Amino acid sequence: MSGTSSPEAVKKLLENMQGDLRGLSLECRKKFPPVKEAAESGIIKVKTIAARNADILAALKENSSEVVQPFLMGCGTKEPKITQLCLAAIQRLMSHEVVSEAAAGNIINMLWQLMENSLEELKLLQTVLVLLTTNTVVHDEALSKAIVLCFRLHFTKDNITNNTAAATVRQVVTVVFERVVAEDERYKDTIDQPVAVQGNSNRRSVSTLKPCAKDAYMLFQDLCQLVNADAPYWLVGMTEMTRTFGLELLESVLNDFPQVFLQHQEFSFLLKERVCPLVIKLFSPNIKFRQGSSTSSSPAPVEKPYFPICMRLLRVVSVLIKQFYSLLVTECEIFLSLLVKFLDADKPQWLRAVAVESIHRLCVQPQLLRSFCQSYDMKQHSTKVFRDIVNALGSFIQSLFLVPSTGNTSATPSQTGSNASGNTGSAQTNPGVLGMGGGATVLPAFEYRGTWIPILNVTVQGSAKATYLEMLDKVEPPMIPEGYAMSVAFHCLLDLVRGITTMIEGELGEAEIVSQTTTETTSLPAQSPEQQDLQSVSDQSEKELVSRAVWEEMVNACWCGLLAALSLLLDASTDEAATENILKAELTMAALCGRLGLVTSRDAFITAICKAYSIQGQNVQMISPSSESHQQVVAVGQPLALQPQGTVMLTSKNIQCMRTLLNLAHCHGAVLGTSWQLVLATLQHLVWILGLKPGVGGALKPGRAVEGPSTVLTTAVMTDLPVISNILSRLFESSQYLDDVSLHHLINALCSLSLEAMDMAYGNNKEPSLFAVAKLLETGLVNMHRIEILWRPLTGHLLEVCQHPNSRMREWGAEALTSLIKAGLTFSHDPPLSQNQRLQLLLLNPLKELSNISHPDIRIKQLECVLQILQSQGDSLGPGWPLVLGVMGAIRSDQGESLIRTAFQCLQLVVTDFLPTMPCTCLQIVVEVAGSFGLHNQELNISLTSIGLLWNISDYFFQRGEIIEKELNKEEAVLQKQAEEKGVMLNRPFHPAPPFDCLWLCLYAKLGELCVDPRPAVRKSAGQTLFSTIGAHGTLLQHSTWHTVIWKVLFHLLDRVRESSTTADKEKIESGGGNILIHHSRDTAEKQWAETWVLTLAGVARIFNTRRYLLQPLGDFSQAWDVLLDHIQSAALSKNNEVSLAALKSFQEILQIVSPVRDSEKPDTPPAINVSVPVVVGTTTATSLGRSFMRTDSIGERIGRYNGSEPPVITDEIEDLNLWWAAWNSWYRIGSESTRPPITCDKLTFIPSQPFLTALIQIFPALYQHIKTGFSMDDLQKLGVILHGAVSVPISSDASPFILPSYTEAVLTSLQEAVLTALDVLQKAICVGSESMQIMYPAIFDQLLAFVEFSCKPPQYGQLETKHIANAKYNQAEWVALNYVPFAERSLEVVVDLYQKTACHKAVVTEKVLQNIIKTLRIPLSLKYSCPSESTWKLAVSSLLKVLSIGLPVARQHASSGKFDSMWPELANTFEDFLFTKSTPPDNLSIQEFQKNESIDVEVVQLISMEILPYANFIPKEFVGQIMTMLNKGSIHSQSSSFTEAEIDIRMREEFSKVCFETLLQFSFSNKVTTPQEGYISRMALSVLLKRSQDVLHRYIEDERLSGKCPLPRQQVTEIIFVLKAVSTLIDSLKKTQPENVDANTWAQVIALYPTLVECITCSSSEVCSALKEALVPFKDFMHPPASKVQNGES
Repeated sequence: MSGTSSPEAVKKLLENMQGDLRGLSLECRKKFPPVKEAAESGIIKVKTIAARNADILAALKENSSEVVQPFLMGCGTKEPKITQLCLAAIQRLMSHEVVSEAAAGNIINMLWQLMENSLEELKLLQTVLVLLTTNTVVHDEALSKAIVLCFRLHFTKDNITNNTAAATVRQVVTVVFERVVAEDERYKDTIDQPVAVQGNSNRRSVSTLKPCAKDAYMLFQDLCQLVNADAPYWLVGMTEMTRTFGLELLESVLNDFPQVFLQHQEFSFLLKERVCPLVIKLFSPNIKFRQGSSTSSSPAPVEKPYFPICMRLLRVVSVLIKQFYSLLVTECEIFLSLLVKFLDADKPQWLRAVAVESIHRLCVQPQLLRSFCQSYDMKQHSTKVFRDIVNALGSFIQSLFLVPSTGNTSATPSQTGSNASGNTGSAQTNPGVLGMGGGATVLPAFEYRGTWIPILNVTVQGSAKATYLEMLDKVEPPMIPEGYAMSVAFHCLLDLVRGITTMIEGELGEAEIVSQTTTETTSLPAQSPEQQDLQSVSDQSEKELVSRAVWEEMVNACWCGLLAALSLLLDASTDEAATENILKAELTMAALCGRLGLVTSRDAFITAICKAYSIQGQNVQMISPSSESHQQVVAVGQPLALQPQGTVMLTSKNIQCMRTLLNLAHCHGAVLGTSWQLVLATLQHLVWILGLKPGVGGALKPGRAVEGPSTVLTTAVMTDLPVISNILSRLFESSQYLDDVSLHHLINALCSLSLEAMDMAYGNNKEPSLFAVAKLLETGLVNMHRIEILWRPLTGHLLEVCQHPNSRMREWGAEALTSLIKAGLTFSHDPPLSQNQRLQLLLLNPLKELSNISHPDIRIKQLECVLQILQSQGDSLGPGWPLVLGVMGAIRSDQGESLIRTAFQCLQLVVTDFLPTMPCTCLQIVVEVAGSFGLHNQELNISLTSIGLLWNISDYFFQRGEIIEKELNKEEAVLQKQAEEKGVMLNRPFHPAPPFDCLWLCLYAKLGELCVDPRPAVRKSAGQTLFSTIGAHGTLLQHSTWHTVIWKVLFHLLDRVRESSTTADKEKIESGGGNILIHHSRDTAEKQWAETWVLTLAGVARIFNTRRYLLQPLGDFSQAWDVLLDHIQSAALSKNNEVSLAALKSFQEILQIVSPVRDSEKPDTPPAINVSVPVVVGTTTATSLGRSFMRTDSIGERIGRYNGSEPPVITDEIEDLNLWWAAWNSWYRIGSESTRPPITCDKLTFIPSQPFLTALIQIFPALYQHIKTGFSMDDLQKLGVILHGAVSVPISSDASPFILPSYTEAVLTSLQEAVLTALDVLQKAICVGSESMQIMYPAIFDQLLAFVEFSCKPPQYGQLETKHIANAKYNQAEWVALNYVPFAERSLEVVVDLYQKTACHKAVVTEKVLQNIIKTLRIPLSLKYSCPSESTWKLAVSSLLKVLSIGLPVARQHASSGKFDSMWPELANTFEDFLFTKSTPPDNLSIQEFQKNESIDVEVVQLISMEILPYANFIPKEFVGQIMTMLNKGSIHSQSSSFTEAEIDIRMREEFSKVCFETLLQFSFSNKVTTPQEGYISRMALSVLLKRSQDVLHRYIEDERLSGKCPLPRQQVTEIIFVLKAVSTLIDSLKKTQPENVDANTWAQVIALYPTLVECITCSSSEVCSALKEALVPFKDFMHPPASKVQNGES
């Protein structure tokens, strides 16, 4: 009360009180002086109290009688205004609790007076209420008086007062009982309450009760009296009372304060003795009444039931049963039986309605129902109350359908039958159908056999909110709307089911928990007296038995009635929500029965649901969905039967049933047992009609509609499909929570369903029902954790399905099986699969079994499964590998491309990712399988890729060599031991070799097979791989294994390839499959095999080269060498350019081998790769893997085996030489065969190609290095023939653009280069070689000179016609002779170089090499402008000059020996032919070019003047004579007539003439004339010259004179100019010469020219004039005074 006792509140109270008193005194001043005085003294009193006391409130309370007095007096005035003021003041005091008991009594008395005077009635009620609620000072008589006062006011004439009083009475009654509760609470610690002994009928003295309880007791007792129309004991002064109000008060007390009655015996006694008899008595009119029975027949008139009382009685009964059932067992039995009777059809509608409402109130209290069952149904000789209630509800519902309701006069229009749609008229009049412009919207309702009952929304589920039991204001029975009673009854059933099941399930759950924890009963909370009883049962199991008995009894009592009622309602329901609720009820009951093991009832409920699903299932007739009698049809389809007849319609109700069934199976699968069969068959039917198809993991998804025109799905159901399929999936997911036994029930049911479906699908290709298969899969997937217990039945059945002839069926069988296997392997089992190999093999076994099925679609699934297993589980397959690899290997070539492709994908995955994880013993299987894919001829790409895989595998073997070897050796030891124990040989391919080597040999052998595959691409790829593998990883093999590799693998392969190549078909292959173009170089089988031969040979050769250091110590190396050479030779001589060229390349390769280095020279470090010493690491390995090979000890040791610890056996040089000579012989055979010109020539003649010949010749230098010591002149001859032959071979015109430069470029072909190189190598070798070798020089010169001649005379190749290259048409097949000029020129340069080095050599001198050179050069020099190439003669000249500059001194040296005699005439002829050539220069020769050419001529003359003429005395006379004649001829050269005027002076070769002239003169004068003859020659030459000059001049002068004005011809002018120039030159020369050498006669002749020259001065030509000037000037030296002859002679 802090609010009213705080200092502020107290202060305010005092102020208010004083204010009230002042107001009172003012009001009463005139009329009521005593009151005024009392008020004024009251003020003083209050002030005094306030001043004297600390605790003002307590003091006020003490003196309250006095304080209140003025106000009571005020009320006594009966003045409304004063009375109101006083009552307000009194209320204020009460609310501050400052009223004592005495004062309260006074106040009540005063209120009573006011009441009797009917004053301020509302204010009175208010004051009473405040007085009684604020404190507990009012007791006993005062209290009863206050209560009576309120009752009295309730029965006044004023409505407002009546209602207010009624409310006040209710509140006051409540207050009285609340005081009891508070009192009990206060005393509960001090005194133990006496425990109420049930059924004690001794009335104990009321005096034992405490004050508040006593008041309450008295009040309750009087209420009973009043209702019973007896006089009250305590409520003295009551004048009137209504029974309805009394019943309401009783009900509220019983309802609100049950604890008071249960705790106090006195109160319990009142219940038994007063209340129950009262109720039964008041019920009697209702019991006796029969509706419609005539009064006359009954002996006494029957009192009619009175609605207000009846309804209130039922309310009281509800409360009694609910709150005091344990006290009133017997009485309740009577009440319940009455309630059941009230439902009879002959009772009034309103009575039935309120009875149903009452029963509903019971139905929502399952614990109560349970008590009924225990107290009545389970006792012998007792009414089966619980059963009766349920049955009564059922009958009630049934009766409502049978009898048209009388409560509502508008009876439903009669309807002929459930299937007849009422005509539109009747539909419109039907109250449940609201007309909606043409269409009809149906209200929720039940409809059965023409009776239509709407479903009203009466209550929220689980709460019994009554309508008519609450109509406390109605006096007349209300009109009950149609359908109300049905709706309540319906809810009763639902709440009953919900309540019972929830309760029992809850207790079952608790019992299970308890039995699991096996703790004592203390853990159970005391929920009710029964449970306390149970707890006293010490033994747990006994207690459970008792509980279980009750549960079973409850179910057994109610299931028949429930099922009948629910089935009827379900049948009649047209509302989705109602249907849903009914189905839910049936479902929960089925589940409960299942849990309690009540099979019959369980199956009955399940059958009911299944039946409901197929109610319309068999109905073939179409029903119009608009018919108000029916649900909307949502799907129409064919039934799942062998001979489907008609169609099946599914209404939305069917779908709802279905959902329920799904729900049942989903949530309660564990209790279904044998009913699974029923449930699953029904579900299958639904799935079939709705056309759900299985999807991934067995979930059913909406598919296309089932074939069959009859299937129709509405949009409504379409939107539902995903939901249904989802629930279906969840249903089977929940199988993981089933125990093993239930799971087996489920699996068995599915298998038998599946067998039925299989039987149906035989012999037709109609869509089969895949439901069972899909669900087997789904069940398997969710039960992976215990897969072992169901694996065999599951997979056994699915394997059968996989063999079914219907493709859809088997496809799904396979889908299910493979999904299960995959899931089984990925699932994390405990223990994990890696530790449970038995389980792993068990899981993989069905996969292998699938290989026995021939249907390709199944095999595809099988392989896809393998692929996915590898992708997810490849790392952990362990012992399952052989099985998995076996599946891949089981694919045959004839099984179709897609199968092979999928199998191959698996293999690829294995090789790329899983080799390290599999046991090494499986590696050989991998090789076998990969090889087998290579041989499949379905799909080329696969074969090729499989070869790639073999390479990857080999790479893996190489990287993991040591580990694999260890493991294999371990395994080998075990196998060896087993074999010995059995006494058999160990059988393994390539046996004696160690297991790791055998693995390699298997790989090589597989590749070898692929190398001779019919398809060229495969051969190519396999070949490359085989050789790369041997090259890269061969070092891992044991030494002895190499023997097998060479003879069994490599040579065997070469033989097969050679044989295939030589016999291959030459027919042209038309372009390959479809639109693939084949290049012309591969368009015959022969050409394709050629490629293979090339590859193979190259590969073998490379191995011989890189692994020579390994092979040579193998005893039979020389035989192997011979075999290899034989292969090379046969390939080189094959009539195929590609093969032959490649053979030579291989030849080249094996010749680059050097003999092994001796130990002393061995480098310390492993040598670099390119050094051709024995390298441990094969070139391929080192480069391709890019890592050092020295990785592990064992490999290191193995290298050591070849590289140090045991020095390799050095074969002696002799054997080595034999190898080389064998090679030389092969080379010679190839060369001579291939370059020999053909005898006949036709289109098909095979002519070796340039690259081939080039390669052939290029081999020689390398070969020669090894055989030079024994290389004889004979061999040189052989070589020469081959070189000559090779160079002579023409080119095919279509190849020429690639081999040849354009004609104008002077470049050598590579063949020509090679030939020169070969000779160069020889020449260098001879140069440093012994004397015996040097006799070969001349032969080399001969060879080279023969080549030089090619510049003018190209060689012939047999009878073959060749075109000159310039005329060749590239697109025609003809043979083209090469442009040999560059080659000849290069040869010539070589000759010159060589000659420069060897000119003095004995052999060179003896063999007349110089003469041969000159003789050869004479050809181009004499041809000069006619040479094929201008460069030729120029080079020839310069070469001649060089050679002579070296050779002439040598020739002079040997002049006496006569070795050079024949050379001189040759040389003279050569000069003659060159300087005065018969060939005319080309017309287009430019002036500059002409001048250049002239300067070359000049050079030759200079050589003569420098190197020959000075040494004339060592040179034969005839030669000198020839030279002089030549110079003379050159010194004046008549012009050619063809020159144009302008060019004549240049083309006259003035310079040349001048030089000749000078040389002639010089030669004439400078030499001391040794013989008269010589002098004569030179003098004669001069005189001839001078005379010629004189003649020319004379003739010119004559002509000039005759011609007059006409100019002379150009030639003549030129000639005269030349002569004039010659004269000036002559004079110059004569002056330079020593005087004694010039004959006087000569001078005379010169001077004689002077007069003639002077005569020319008159000429008209300016050019002649200037030349004349030059000629005259030198004569000045002759103009001096004549002197004495003596002087002249002396000088």
